Amino acid sequence: MLSIRDVSLYYKSTGWALGSVNLSVGSGIFGLLGPSGAGKTTLMRILAALLRPTAGELELDGVSFRRPEAVRRRIGYLPQAYQLYGQLTAAELLEHIGAMKGLRGRPLKEEARRLLEEVRLAERADNKVQSFSSGMKRRLGLAQAMLGDPRLVVLDEPTAGLDPEERVRFSHWLARSSAGRIVVMSTQIVADIESCCQSAAVIKNGRIAMAGSLRQVAEAAKGRVWEWEVAERQLASLDSRHIVSSERTERGTVLCRLLSEGCPGEGARLAEPSLEEGYLAVMCGERHD
Repeated sequence: MLSIRDVSLYYKSTGWALGSVNLSVGSGIFGLLGPSGAGKTTLMRILAALLRPTAGELELDGVSFRRPEAVRRRIGYLPQAYQLYGQLTAAELLEHIGAMKGLRGRPLKEEARRLLEEVRLAERADNKVQSFSSGMKRRLGLAQAMLGDPRLVVLDEPTAGLDPEERVRFSHWLARSSAGRIVVMSTQIVADIESCCQSAAVIKNGRIAMAGSLRQVAEAAKGRVWEWEVAERQLASLDSRHIVSSERTERGTVLCRLLSEGCPGEGARLAEPSLEEGYLAVMCGERHD
């Protein structure tokens, strides 16, 4: 279990970056969803034992983060901005990082090759990293995060730079790799959460606005999502009064889904909310923020 209790972080230059964050995360994939500047990366750096919070307590399976040397050996981390040693080959890079994690000899080489196979880079194992595309570098970053069989894996915007096909492959690979470990993944992309997470939290202005199963997050918009067929000329007024989550034009009319506290107009009907609409409801309420 990863336990986060009343964790806050204060910067003298900008003030509170996080305010009293409380979460309990068990084995499986947990999503952290929020916009840029909400505090996701700050919290992820704290979970990677790279930042010490101003206040609060964190524990991984009962081991306190106040002993960072004890928890770092059990953590795999992929930061949002990940710099690689371009002059090394993919295999050399993983072996170098594995050595820093305390791995040695043949087991390290075998694990590096296995991970390269899993992220579809085995054929490029002996190519220099500087020749890789941004997507390939991201996959290599994912491989290094799994070195040493970490108990906690912290992934900050892990699908950045991946094309749609690679995103799907990543979701499948992460689902297989998460067995028996805790994975915390931050993202701005709701589809990434839907594809592989069992539960999630929404972070807003440095605070957890909501946490629970994906169904519970979606139901934050329960009774507020409407489907409505309108003329195209009505869209501008809708955008100013409601959050329009989707729209599809058919033969001069627009079928839209929107968030509204009450019925927006004649012909509108209530609909079951999606995860994205639950997220919008938590973040913005009825009107645009």
